Amino acid sequence: MKIKKGFVLRKVCGENVITGEGLETINFGKLLSLNETAAWLWQQAAEMGDFTVEALTAKLCETYEVAEDRAQQDVAAIVKQWQDVGVIE
Repeated sequence: MKIKKGFVLRKVCGENVITGEGLETINFGKLLSLNETAAWLWQQAAEMGDFTVEALTAKLCETYEVAEDRAQQDVAAIVKQWQDVGVIE
């Protein structure tokens, strides 16, 4: 998987929001607000280019004290949310 071209993480009024750059990516009904951990995962995915749930889970477990099975569930849920709104492919 990878982040679709044109989607970026921005800080808007103190909130982490995925927004589209360029008119073809803007759909205000699908703006996505992220908590700090989800925003961190987005940044990791952006740095990786191509990423998997497993790779993001490993990064999360390396950086934060979290059980691997819980991390995998949380990462899978976040990635599904990104897929549902169409910001990754």
